[in-house]
Amino acid sequence: MLGLFLQADWVVKFVMLSLVFASIWSWAIIVDKLIRLRRLTVQADQFEEAFWSGGSLDELYDRIGNRPIDPMSAVFVAAMREWRRSAQRGLGLTTGNLQQRIERVMGVTVGREMERLEKWTPFLASVGSVGPFVGLFGTVWGIMNSFSAIASSKNTNLAVVAPGIAEALFATAIGLVAAIPAVLAYNKISGDLARYSNRLENFSAEFAAILSRQMDAAEAGE
Repeated sequence: MLGLFLQADWVVKFVMLSLVFASIWSWAIIVDKLIRLRRLTVQADQFEEAFWSGGSLDELYDRIGNRPIDPMSAVFVAAMREWRRSAQRGLGLTTGNLQQRIERVMGVTVGREMERLEKWTPFLASVGSVGPFVGLFGTVWGIMNSFSAIASSKNTNLAVVAPGIAEALFATAIGLVAAIPAVLAYNKISGDLARYSNRLENFSAEFAAILSRQMDAAEAGE
């Protein structure tokens, strides 16, 4: 393979190096996303266990503080912060706009956290769709070199055209090696991100319902 690369045309070399770089970067993204999603799933399980344990939400908020370690904790902290600010400013907990503000804050937090998680994921889709065509470009260029060699030497011997064809096929192979794992990983990671996003949205809806019941109770108490 090293010999094929060294004897290739400079355009084909550029194509090969680009595809190798794209493959390495894709694998870095794949490993990072899989590790991060696995860690976030564990952290979400731990947070939900603490949240549904029946303890005080204020104590949970004080324990998490202003530095939540995972998106689900960030959604909880954002809602509780808005809840406390409304109480501290004397806005009361019975205003109809409070629930809308809390839901809006949680929605913005979910969107911001998912945007961070989805960063660089479209790169995998790009490599998966563009990689084979970039390799095909190297293939076409290598075949052009082969025909040029035939024309210049006026010899149709296989030994004349074989090097260019080998370079061309090697570029195609690198393109497929870069594209296939990127496509498979993109589908896997996209599915995991979609499930995690649904989990955040479901928690936001459940937490909004809990806060709504507390507001109704406070309103009834007045």
